[in-house]
Amino acid sequence: MRILYVTTISATMGFFKKEFIHLQQNGHIIELACNCNNAFGFDIPNTDMIVYNLPFSRSPFSPDNLFAYRRLKKLVNENHYDIVHCHTPNAAAITRLACRNIRSNGTKVIYTAHGFHFYAGSPKKNWMIFYPIERLCARWTDVLLTINSEDFKLAKSKFKAKKIDYIPGVGIDLAKFSAVTVDIMKKRRELDIPSEAFVLLSVGELNENKNHETVIRAIAGIKDVYYLIAGMGNKEERLRRVIKEFGINDRVKILGFRNDIPELLAIANAFIFPSFREGLSVSLMEAMASGKPAIVSKIRGNIDLIDENGGLLFDPYSIDDCRKAIEALMNSNISKMGNYNQNKIKRFSDIEVLKKIDEIYTIN
Repeated sequence: MRILYVTTISATMGFFKKEFIHLQQNGHIIELACNCNNAFGFDIPNTDMIVYNLPFSRSPFSPDNLFAYRRLKKLVNENHYDIVHCHTPNAAAITRLACRNIRSNGTKVIYTAHGFHFYAGSPKKNWMIFYPIERLCARWTDVLLTINSEDFKLAKSKFKAKKIDYIPGVGIDLAKFSAVTVDIMKKRRELDIPSEAFVLLSVGELNENKNHETVIRAIAGIKDVYYLIAGMGNKEERLRRVIKEFGINDRVKILGFRNDIPELLAIANAFIFPSFREGLSVSLMEAMASGKPAIVSKIRGNIDLIDENGGLLFDPYSIDDCRKAIEALMNSNISKMGNYNQNKIKRFSDIEVLKKIDEIYTIN
């Protein structure tokens, strides 16, 4: 089969590298279409893959999307793909609009929703803007894939895609995180962390949604708790001001971009994930694969992964609730919780996801 993957920006393609390799090994031709002019790209796993640079924008109101639509429509009409598989909201909407007529010629259109922008508790404007678009585009979708239970239930009840199914995220490499060799004390010394300290780790972009500030404020009143944040983003200056305000510069460390996440997980006592919105977090799944208990916001996606056996959930809008969750976890059997998570996450491995992809691509 000839398959075209479409995402808004090239960085997203990195999540599907194993899919590309797997599909190519099974004789399929894989081509990619995305905006390649962004700061964070990815290494193409096979130089034989064709990559089309289309000017998609993350903003649904950008005129660049019109140019992307025209170029994509020409591309799919000329190349006669068997499957067009789209990801990310803007690119997915444009793709399904561009492909709505060629479906009658046998091209199948698949959309993986990595977390709808409308969900229980989301702003009304999200429902006003994104919900009507997704509902309309679902009519031009052969398979709509969701990655968490809330989105799956909503899609099944409200959307008219030809088929609606569930897939366990993008899949993670369990071995990469479950078999890490690291000198924990040495690694802690490198980061200036006492050997006896209780260490929390977050991994994610420093933006409003990831909500790191709530954790910073929560640990300010808890002794001997250190907080590592691996990530970059536009909220870094704001977070550093809050850290300075509470006088906890020695206990909260913004590490920036890191390529040693498995090692950071190894030296942490627990993972903390305070986001306001998620689809199904890869970083949380990686923490589970590392055998870590987790303190997570009680939101869609997180509740698919973490229950009372593997961690604690809290209200992301409540600093006090976050603090209580941290203190409760510190007095729990974290080893038992970590083992539970490590076993539970096996259902979300890259092996399981590739099996599901093979099943989906056999659609008639």
